Amino acid sequence: MTYQLFFSPGACSLTPHVVLRESGLPFELVRVDLGKRTVGADGADWMALNPKGYVPALRLPNGALLTETAVMIQYLADQVPEKKLAPTPGTFERVRFAETLNFIATELHKAMSPLYNPKANDELKASLIERLTKRYAILGEHVGEKTYLDGDTFTVADAYALFVLRAWKRNVKTPHPGPYLGSYYARLLERPSVKAMIEAEKIEV
Repeated sequence: MTYQLFFSPGACSLTPHVVLRESGLPFELVRVDLGKRTVGADGADWMALNPKGYVPALRLPNGALLTETAVMIQYLADQVPEKKLAPTPGTFERVRFAETLNFIATELHKAMSPLYNPKANDELKASLIERLTKRYAILGEHVGEKTYLDGDTFTVADAYALFVLRAWKRNVKTPHPGPYLGSYYARLLERPSVKAMIEAEKIEV
């Protein structure tokens, strides 16, 4: 009973990739060519499998397909509660946790998308970076002096933060905002699961 993660190197699919490695659940990677919209070695039609057209997508052992990073990684966390990759479902701590994930997904991940648009002019990009700087600073204050977002325990939220911090470094090309995010990112890069993801996807950080 193996999970299949449909991924593209360096895309936000790196988040569930790290989570799968943290979880210990059996999985295989299936590469998607987002330019050609094909998947796997046989070049199957990616849009037929996932009409949303983007990664990640996760095929569960029962055959169901999950999309949307924040949902997917919470599902994986709940399959291995002993790993403490997310607070217990039904608790207020889980509600706060979902709040953090939603902030990363909407205010950091999706909010950065216009930077990738070749039609975006310098004025628009400068305005966007100014707004993003404030949002990233909020994430930094959340981390503060803690090891991870939730304290000493690595969670799936940290795996999502890894992606947006890498995206900042590669697209904004300035130090992470505030006094905490640089050292936090460095700690994330030292985790064995993250190192294994980097090696498997052959990406730079």
